[in-house]
Amino acid sequence: MSNRTLIAIVDDDQPYRESMRKLIMLLGYTVEAFPSAADFLASRGLPETVCLVTDVNMPGMTGVELHRHLVDAGYAIPTILITAYPDKVARDQALKDGVVCYLSKPVDDDCLARCLRSALQPGTPIDDSL
Repeated sequence: MSNRTLIAIVDDDQPYRESMRKLIMLLGYTVEAFPSAADFLASRGLPETVCLVTDVNMPGMTGVELHRHLVDAGYAIPTILITAYPDKVARDQALKDGVVCYLSKPVDDDCLARCLRSALQPGTPIDDSL
């Protein structure tokens, strides 16, 4: 694995964002958490981010919009979308658009760990049931 292992979390729900930060740190990664897409985009950590874990539904810019914005701006950051409101059509479109995983809250720790490994090591298979 590269020395660049900064995982960015973007979620407007502070308790959830903090619990996700702690979980990903326990998995051995360096983590920065942001309350909004705008805060993440304005951060100095953006160029060092190797994976983005973001909520789908946020005020301002959604997780899907953030992913598209990053791709359009030339940042091909592997993205994991998380939502409390699963939608098969939105999931299928997000995966078609290059999102690594589309997970429902509450997120299973093992599923998240597999998604992170896949994001950081392209070609690692992920169970299609995610």
